[in-house]
Amino acid sequence: MPIETLEQRLKAQAQQLGFAACRIADADAAPQSAARLRQWLDAGHHGDMLWMEERAHQRGSPRGLWPDVRSVIMLGMSYAPGRDPLALAGAPDRARFSVYAQGKDYHDVVKKALKALARWLVEQQAREGEAGGLKVFVDTAPVMEKPLAQGAGLGWQGKHSNLVSRDHGSWLFLGAIYTERALTPDGPERDHCGSCTACQAACPTDAFPAPYVVDARRCISYLTIEHKGPIPEALREGIGNRVYGCDDCLAVCPWNKFADHAAANKAFIGRAELAAPAIGDLLDLDDATFREIFSGSPIKRIGRNRMVRNAAIAAGNSGDPRLLARLQALVGDEDPVVAEAATWAIGKLSA
Repeated sequence: MPIETLEQRLKAQAQQLGFAACRIADADAAPQSAARLRQWLDAGHHGDMLWMEERAHQRGSPRGLWPDVRSVIMLGMSYAPGRDPLALAGAPDRARFSVYAQGKDYHDVVKKALKALARWLVEQQAREGEAGGLKVFVDTAPVMEKPLAQGAGLGWQGKHSNLVSRDHGSWLFLGAIYTERALTPDGPERDHCGSCTACQAACPTDAFPAPYVVDARRCISYLTIEHKGPIPEALREGIGNRVYGCDDCLAVCPWNKFADHAAANKAFIGRAELAAPAIGDLLDLDDATFREIFSGSPIKRIGRNRMVRNAAIAAGNSGDPRLLARLQALVGDEDPVVAEAATWAIGKLSA
């Protein structure tokens, strides 16, 4: 039997640590990323995510962030949902949370596994008398994970701009390990979207000015999570009952029918209390209760005020006059953005 290569052992170890996919790319595997990022930023599609602009020089390529990197190990951890993400579309009195946020915070889960894999790789290199630094990244650093994942063969960037995998559909959290060591690359994945436009048609706020391009300023995920100010009134009706993120463009992708749900990491199983909470209950949140409920969840990062703002808009879209009293209590909220959203919702329900 032939001796397993380091790359083969690496992939086996990644699987043991909970990763559903592991592939390798050269550091220059996504040469068009910098130009495409610049075009996207110049169009203003990043909205008020100013950090995208400020670190664009590092984000454009792996070597822009770390000049010594030679290979990029791209990893995917599955969070394929156990239930239909669109099931609550017809329940306007219930709040919808994006699938990825209903379990444990993926930043913590993925980074822990990445660090364990990096330690293993350092040990392997030491046994072979090799050296080489490593850096691990999960979403919070200026790394173009999706183009690099396509360059490594994990999947391809679909027309919704997210990664699509033939084995895991649209449900992969991505992590990266940059290494100074030259590893054998796996080669890129080609685009398999074909003529399908399901994701484009599904967007309730028309956030796609063109296939493969998302305008964050119209995207519900951006509006409910990243955006701190009042949500533009023209987009509020399209938000429906979504209070944190949106799965519509991901959920309708035909490739999801091939997703390996058995590969989903158990840490991301949705918490029962986030499956279909009443919008009215979210309107009542104070800061302490918000922190208690969303402890250990990625949702905690938006804070109570943005959550209640989102819930107020969902209440206005609900058509349920029973929520008027709870909304009235928010008209004098200390946060003027919350107060404005509540006033708008009252007007909508009273019309």
